[in-house]
Amino acid sequence: MGAAGQDSGCNSVKTEQQEEKTMEINIFNTNKKYDVIYADPPWRYNDRKCNGACEHHYDTMTLEEIKKLPIKELCEKDCVLFLWTTYPMLKEALEVMEAWGFKYKSIAFQWIKLNRSGNGKFFGLGRWTRGNTEPCLLAVKGKPSRKSNSVSQLIEYPLGKHSAKPPITRDKIKELMGEECKCLELFARNNIEGWDCWGNEVGKMDEVI
Repeated sequence: MGAAGQDSGCNSVKTEQQEEKTMEINIFNTNKKYDVIYADPPWRYNDRKCNGACEHHYDTMTLEEIKKLPIKELCEKDCVLFLWTTYPMLKEALEVMEAWGFKYKSIAFQWIKLNRSGNGKFFGLGRWTRGNTEPCLLAVKGKPSRKSNSVSQLIEYPLGKHSAKPPITRDKIKELMGEECKCLELFARNNIEGWDCWGNEVGKMDEVI
């Protein structure tokens, strides 16, 4: 998850060499259309403790800033959105889906977090019960269709660097929607073959893939 809002520096002037290294496309200036949008927004929490922990690692964005991103213009007529969120931000995630022109359908993936060693399940402290899982929601625009009916919702994967999601999620999306589908990752931190990406931290975590 890398913040990449229009007001958070993503449109700052860069040399051609810098642009090539850090960003595949500029979502504010492109004619490209995608079958799949994959997003891990840098949610800003109302909880000061949670928000402070996030902002120590990356720039966060307000709900309105995320909703105002020009995602509608990036979508093919039939398009699928895969949107990471957390349980405290479920309501906001649904608002973002609607603002971007999508209709909520299901939980695409449920990340069961393992300890960094890979041995045993991780458990956070939580405000109520001790949390573990994190959902990636699925929403659609138009009438897209899956290419495989054997993709599991569950992802068991160790914790990575702060907020980093399991890289196998991209593989599962490609399996579900087809290798030929045109995919865009928003708020990306990695350059991934077969994916266009956008964000102010693109390439920051390439060494961990």
